[in-house]
Amino acid sequence: MSNQYNIAVLGGGPGGYVAAIRAAQLGFKTVVIDKDNLGGICLNWGCIPTKSLLKNAEIYDTVKNRSNDFGITVKELRFDFKKIIGRSRNISERISKNVEMLIKKNKIDRIRGFGKLTSQNKIDIYDDKNNKVNSISTDNIIVATGARPKSIPSIPVDKIMIITSTEAMILPELPKELIVIGAGAIGIEFAYFYSVLGTKVTVIEIMENILPIEDREVSKELEKSFKKRGIKVITGANVQKAETKGKKVKVTVSVKGKNEELTADKVLNAIGVTGNVEGFGLEELGVKLYKNHIKVDKSSYETNVKGVYAIGDVIGPPWLAHVASHEGIRCVEGIKGIKIKPIDYQNIPGCTYCQPQVASVGLTEEKAKEQGYKIKVGRFPFLASGKAFAVGEREGFVKLIFDEKYGELLGAHIIGSEATELIAEIVMARELEATGESIIKTVHAHPTLSESIMESAAQAYGEAIHI
Repeated sequence: MSNQYNIAVLGGGPGGYVAAIRAAQLGFKTVVIDKDNLGGICLNWGCIPTKSLLKNAEIYDTVKNRSNDFGITVKELRFDFKKIIGRSRNISERISKNVEMLIKKNKIDRIRGFGKLTSQNKIDIYDDKNNKVNSISTDNIIVATGARPKSIPSIPVDKIMIITSTEAMILPELPKELIVIGAGAIGIEFAYFYSVLGTKVTVIEIMENILPIEDREVSKELEKSFKKRGIKVITGANVQKAETKGKKVKVTVSVKGKNEELTADKVLNAIGVTGNVEGFGLEELGVKLYKNHIKVDKSSYETNVKGVYAIGDVIGPPWLAHVASHEGIRCVEGIKGIKIKPIDYQNIPGCTYCQPQVASVGLTEEKAKEQGYKIKVGRFPFLASGKAFAVGEREGFVKLIFDEKYGELLGAHIIGSEATELIAEIVMARELEATGESIIKTVHAHPTLSESIMESAAQAYGEAIHI
């Protein structure tokens, strides 16, 4: 193994390992450094294992509550919680090994250890006992160290009673009661998962809506669905403190100036994430930080220190794996001298994988109005979709927002079955500058859920056929 590289990538998550592979494709001598399994939080403790858990919950929910609708009789329905958790962990381990194989296939050196920058061209490697074991030199450094759950003193995480998303994925047994603090995508997905399996779930959100970055109509629709499931939702609520009392956790919540005390077996802290910037030698090197994230030029991803770049969650929102991967590709292509088109951060899809699923891109109706647009809004409910009727997934709707003057597709918001797959069509449409008219005139296969996108556009322009 060489100690001299063209590009050294610090962190092997979906930003880091993708950047390393693209760098190798472009002919750079590349090394990726990570003390843990490749794949980062996303593959090992986030995106992938949670989707496994959510699929288990979806199947169980369908069989338990709707099997009779499909003419299927099931007796003595049960689930094995440990097997559900085990399946999730097994999937993560297998995919992590696949990433290791990709690294090897592309002839990228892999160093397992903690990397610390000592200059803009040198990284020292430490083992898990903080002993220096290696040192490498490199022309360029890409920092892709990711993020971790944010913690605050009033919610003291002990990883036993007050937990983060990591512990929520590997609990030894199903809790009877769970309080979820924070109703972003992470909190909402775990609320759905545990509720389906029988846990009494309470969701607390400081903003006025769950999934507060989503369009208000979508948030309200999901809240209505969650309440039907028996999930208690408290919005506009400020958590004063969470404290362990014996075998319970007591949470004090202030709602409209009045305090309320709640108790549960477990409390999930899902209030957000913060960048992993500590201990890597960044501040000593003079790399500029902001709000615990690395400041970069969003066209090149270079920091203020020449030759040191950063991508992914460590540079701040949006904290999404697909964003990190594309930033990694853009970064190394820029280093190569390839003329690159900057990422359009207004055209990034956001997805929440509960049921019904939620997906969106672009402006909400509220934001479009705030920015001064005169808009046309189209809505098409899955209740009116033949495919949704046939497969028994009639909950939710597609909502499209167009600029009245030019027909530009400003934003799209979907709640319902396969929303996280359907959103890709709209992202592509926006990338290709599609208008309301072009979407209406694009022939969609029948019967499909994607027809609802065409129908929503048609409804905005008074041309809807099926509603």
